[in-house]
Amino acid sequence: MINRTAYIQKIRPFYESDLIKVITGIRRSGKSVVLEQVKNELLSQNKKIIYLNFEIRSVSLKITNDIELISYVEKEISASPNEKWYIFLDEVQFVKDWNLGCRSLRLKNISLFITGSNSKLLSREFTNELSGRYVSFTIRPFVYKEIIEYSKELNREISINDYLIYGGFPKRLEFSEKDDMLRYLNDLDETIVMNDIINRYKIRKTEIFKKLVDYVLVSNSRIFSSNSIHNYFKAQKTECSINTVMKYLFYLEEAYVIRKIPQYSTKAKKKLDFYTKLYDEDVAFNSIRQTTNRFDLTHNLENIVYNELIFMGYELEVFNINGKEIDFLAVKDGKEYLVQVAYSVAEDTTYDREFSPFALLDNSRKKILITNDEIDYSTSTVRHIKLKDFLLMNDFEE
Repeated sequence: MINRTAYIQKIRPFYESDLIKVITGIRRSGKSVVLEQVKNELLSQNKKIIYLNFEIRSVSLKITNDIELISYVEKEISASPNEKWYIFLDEVQFVKDWNLGCRSLRLKNISLFITGSNSKLLSREFTNELSGRYVSFTIRPFVYKEIIEYSKELNREISINDYLIYGGFPKRLEFSEKDDMLRYLNDLDETIVMNDIINRYKIRKTEIFKKLVDYVLVSNSRIFSSNSIHNYFKAQKTECSINTVMKYLFYLEEAYVIRKIPQYSTKAKKKLDFYTKLYDEDVAFNSIRQTTNRFDLTHNLENIVYNELIFMGYELEVFNINGKEIDFLAVKDGKEYLVQVAYSVAEDTTYDREFSPFALLDNSRKKILITNDEIDYSTSTVRHIKLKDFLLMNDFEE
């Protein structure tokens, strides 16, 4: 497995901190791999390490609750009581009252790192269970730069089109046969979206929930409101209140299945929080729901650009100028960029649609167009970046 340097660099400044380092993210995004890489880095520095993986039966049988966890760690660190210890608890949710154990351990001369399944340890729970004594790092599926690196290890080539359709879950790249990969992605989808969330929140209206999930995940990269989704169900003659829609969307976001960004309106001079744009955590969630081979490359491409920009460290909003949408206002290090995304602008109508919002704005922000075209459509005020080049960038200043 490749070294996920971008995440390690974010975690490294907290190695010595008494804050609990929580490594979280969607299932099978590589949380345990990152934890292992942090552990190996500290081992190379001759640090004192305790590593417990509670998915291993012998470990989970020996340590079942917070008292046993504390007792085990105290016994281990007694061998070198004057040295700092680095404790790694993988899949800690299997320990009863894990939060009490973690809160107690952090008071010792210990640096504590934990991971947990998204079905048991969700972002909201960090605040509730750890009382602000933590710092969290969200691990996401591969971006294309990581896919290229991992494909070299696998001695395979992964095309950009493959990424646009099947996304970046690390394990799916290991399957050479398409049917095997699709079986893995469908099983993963069933586990994450259906089993984890339905069981976690004891959802009774499972059919309605599944309909909402399918509708949202195949409608990625679009502006939504809870009311618009409610109206969709109403048109389908399905009873689903606005409150239920909001609740189900919250569950999906908590489990890292979807992400949302607000829309900024220049007319209202504020964020329109009730209108948000939803993105899939991985575009595979869209593609495995397509019933034909006509995949939604247009919206998946925008979703991919969103994922890449988040990985690069940009803060994002949708930008609305006089009712015309610019896909992203991207901000990083005090620099702002207006970013339009299209699969192609070869057709005149698409070209006009994508460029026209830029014409309404001055040049105080840099204007960027990202497409899959091979022709350079840059103008004196708009920089066109080909998708294949964008996917290799670390930021827009390159």
